[in-house]
Amino acid sequence: MRKYYFILACFFLAVPVFLHSQTARAIEEILDTQAVTMQQTAWLVLEVANIPYSVNASSPTDTSSQAEAFRYAVEQRWLPMNVEPGSRIRLDQVSLIIMRAFNIRGGIFYSLLGSPHYAYRELVYRNIIQGKAAPGISVSGYDLLFLVNRVHAFQEADLL
Repeated sequence: MRKYYFILACFFLAVPVFLHSQTARAIEEILDTQAVTMQQTAWLVLEVANIPYSVNASSPTDTSSQAEAFRYAVEQRWLPMNVEPGSRIRLDQVSLIIMRAFNIRGGIFYSLLGSPHYAYRELVYRNIIQGKAAPGISVSGYDLLFLVNRVHAFQEADLL
């Protein structure tokens, strides 16, 4: 049991400074979520990628800010057009929004098709997604923060 606390403590120590103090409540809410939604994912990824999705986003914990991030992701075709903001997001869909938001170039199949499956395969190849994970599984808040933190760290180190 101590091993898990140690791993969790290391994770929180490794989170970069990109998270402002005002986003702490939203981050805790995401961490407590067993299966994050499309809206939560869009908001977190766009915030970390520093993409201006709204001119009047008042507060990161404001649901209208998360809704605007979701709308922006759908308009950019990073998420399916017919999806509900509150629906659970799959790992391959998270992979696609991460690849597009962070402008990560992929292999030939990702470049040609741009599908979530090939985005998932690209992140597995780049060792961002680790371990045994299927592209169709739901993503927990902890997993989402881990993936976004890992991509951000790789990008800062010019490994992507």
